Amino acid sequence: MEFALVIAVVVIALAFDYTNGFHDAANAIATSISTRALTPKAALLLAAVMNLVGALVSEGVAGTIGSGIISPPGDSQGLVVVLAGLIGAITWNLITWWRGLPSSSSHALIGGLIGAGIAGAVSVHWTVIVGKVLIPMVLSPLIGFCLAYAVMVGIAWLFRRGSPSRVNRGFRAGQRLSAAALAFGHGLQDAQKTMGVIVLALATAGLHSGHDVPLWVKLAAAGAIALGTYAGGWRIMRTLGRRVIKLDPARGVAADVTASSVLYVMAIGLHAPVSTTHTISSAIMGAGATRGLSAVRWGVARTIVSAWVLTIPMSALVAGVTYTVLSLVLV
Repeated sequence: MEFALVIAVVVIALAFDYTNGFHDAANAIATSISTRALTPKAALLLAAVMNLVGALVSEGVAGTIGSGIISPPGDSQGLVVVLAGLIGAITWNLITWWRGLPSSSSHALIGGLIGAGIAGAVSVHWTVIVGKVLIPMVLSPLIGFCLAYAVMVGIAWLFRRGSPSRVNRGFRAGQRLSAAALAFGHGLQDAQKTMGVIVLALATAGLHSGHDVPLWVKLAAAGAIALGTYAGGWRIMRTLGRRVIKLDPARGVAADVTASSVLYVMAIGLHAPVSTTHTISSAIMGAGATRGLSAVRWGVARTIVSAWVLTIPMSALVAGVTYTVLSLVLV
């Protein structure tokens, strides 16, 4: 029974990783597509490749997810907790994808683990959650907004005497690099979360010791998120690339570079599982706000923020209900 549950957790974790890819594909490429720096097919291929590369680079975020959120018991109950957490995260991902809302797959996963952990009466590490999830969850969008605003002001000053058409051509070319950098950061953050869940399941079943990530887990998670990314996320792409603000190439570069920097620091420096979605969305708003606050469609922004606020509690609720149902059959 336990081995079958481990297989189920691995399969569903990779399914979550796939949904993460198509749900968050817009993060890296919405700006470059909306400004026509890249064609949709080329942008998706670029994002998929860089997600794959980023997923193989670091293990810090995987360690936080694998050992820092919950400590399930080493039996079938513990595996059901992890399984229910994944189902809660996938469910919320699909709901927000269908609605075209760029919510956080990362926070859906964390919320799912928390909800299933509470329902299963297992240890939930609230200190780690506050320090490495909730505080970065608030800080990363604020930093993204302010830093993107400052970067865009600097760009506008540096190129104030340049020909608008020539400047746009230059930044349109630059967006190919900035989009690649952001896709790398997405792989660095989001694929590692799936790796952490799989390691958590293996450790719970006694099939793995320590917090290092086996190579097969890295390759499987990296491949799943890359495939999901290539499948595309057109609904969310329209929201980020067009509905929040009308982007030009310079603002696209400012948003991408800012978001990438925040993701790198959080993943490599702090091992904090922050949201790629939150970071790039706020950076787009910050870069756009340099045109004046009225340039940002704040009604759409409020809807996005509402999805952010609801993600952890709603995925936790779904996961808690899922655990209650599964425990009647499997525990």
